[in-house]
Amino acid sequence: MKNAAIYPGTFDPVTNGHMDLISRTLSVFDNVIVAVAVNPGKTPLFSTAERVDLIKKSVALNGLKNVRVESFDTLLVDYCVNKGVYTVVRGLRAVSDFEYELQLSQMNRKINTRVETVFMMPSEEYNFISSRIIKEVSALGGRVADLVPPPVARALKAKLASLRGRKGK
Repeated sequence: MKNAAIYPGTFDPVTNGHMDLISRTLSVFDNVIVAVAVNPGKTPLFSTAERVDLIKKSVALNGLKNVRVESFDTLLVDYCVNKGVYTVVRGLRAVSDFEYELQLSQMNRKINTRVETVFMMPSEEYNFISSRIIKEVSALGGRVADLVPPPVARALKAKLASLRGRKGK
């Protein structure tokens, strides 16, 4: 696929910051593959299928074209080779993100020199948003509807209510 990029992440859940980055990536690349990582080391709130579905709904709601959403459970560089797309887009919110992302990009390049990482910054209004913070605030009853796409706000509310219901039994 020519002039395409892969935007990988766990997206648990997808936030307005992620959506901003997808939109910004489309301003540079013709096609974007949002690749939802299956990470056995993490216990996500949403299943892989739920995360893929929430991103698809959010992409459609934002009217974004030329975006494909799928999951992967391999090394990112192997996924890139499989897709024939060698540009990876990663978001940087703060200096703390850079150190980790730099290490990842260097490891990816060590494994496969064809894979390049492009770092992008979200709009200032989204710099503080992370999936972890969204889950924490939401779990404590805080309002996150302005920070996530509407399908995610609804799914968070339902998922957390379901989890509270299970704990109460």
